[in-house]
Amino acid sequence: SSVFMKFCHVKSLKTKMLDQNALFGMGNPLLDICAVVDKDFLDKYGLKTNDQILAEEKHKEMFEEIVKKFKVEYHAGGATQNSVKVAQWMIQEPHKVATFFGCIGKDKFGKILKEKAEEAHVEAHYYEQSEEPTGTCAACITGDNRSLVANLAAANCYKKEKHLDLEENWKLVEKAQVYYIAGFFLTVSLESILKVAKHASENNKIFCLNLSAPFICEFFKEALMKVMPYVDILFGNETEAATFAQERGFETEDIEEIAKKAQSLPKENKKRQRIVVFTQGKEGTVMTKGVETFPVLKIDQSEIVDTTGAGDAFVGGFLSQLVQDKTFEQCIRAGHYAANVIIRHAGCTFPEKPDFH
Repeated sequence: SSVFMKFCHVKSLKTKMLDQNALFGMGNPLLDICAVVDKDFLDKYGLKTNDQILAEEKHKEMFEEIVKKFKVEYHAGGATQNSVKVAQWMIQEPHKVATFFGCIGKDKFGKILKEKAEEAHVEAHYYEQSEEPTGTCAACITGDNRSLVANLAAANCYKKEKHLDLEENWKLVEKAQVYYIAGFFLTVSLESILKVAKHASENNKIFCLNLSAPFICEFFKEALMKVMPYVDILFGNETEAATFAQERGFETEDIEEIAKKAQSLPKENKKRQRIVVFTQGKEGTVMTKGVETFPVLKIDQSEIVDTTGAGDAFVGGFLSQLVQDKTFEQCIRAGHYAANVIIRHAGCTFPEKPDFH
């Protein structure tokens, strides 16, 4: 019996076996078109070296031109999809811990996205429609900066009543324990986000949101503030945090102060205190659990290939531990590890297995 007791003890020390569909993400599935470009190209289309914007009329030609003029690589992308893909990669087994919802077109790029999700062992349930083509995102890389221009197309066509509300799809939502949605999706389907956020809140599950880009904090602040009461974990980087603070009238530029103020915004589920996590590139990550700054892993400038997806990767690493009930400190370590791996590769890609302990 002592052998049996020992066996039980060993078993309890091991990480709990994860359930499939424990992590749920919903967002804009985009096919990333990545290329190293020159300053003339950025100037021609009025792009900043480091930014994320939605494509306007003046950018339409750009997608053709980048493919013609530069050496491009295609990757399955879109912020939320990147994060759940990285989380699944960090978890490895079982497959399909991560579920992803979003809208694609019935076309070549849509087919590539489905294949890439399959390869990543993510359970992607896309809403497929034929009015609009699959969304794309041009990642224009100069040095270690990246200017992202997203042409949402199909991603913009996600419909709550045509997909999220369907019984078989909603069942997958209910199976999850942790939910993650990037702020970009606020421009597409606020009602879908609210349905998921309220479900999480009412069932004491964890709902995470990312500020995603300065333009979200600025032009979609009403939608953002409708979701905020349900947010258990808020992610963002230093630029987004600054814009958020400005828009909310927080009279401070100190990132730790901004994090504290964001933490104390009204919250529905009182059983969980909101945690705010702000990354600042190589400057370390701020987290409100008594407000601490965690240093990032050191990396030589020459080893950085492409910072596209570093923020998404950070969140993915974080979620991989969160869904396994690990400490927040461990979540941040995993986030830093994942981001450190991603920036050594082109696009949001990674080696076959993680080496995270």
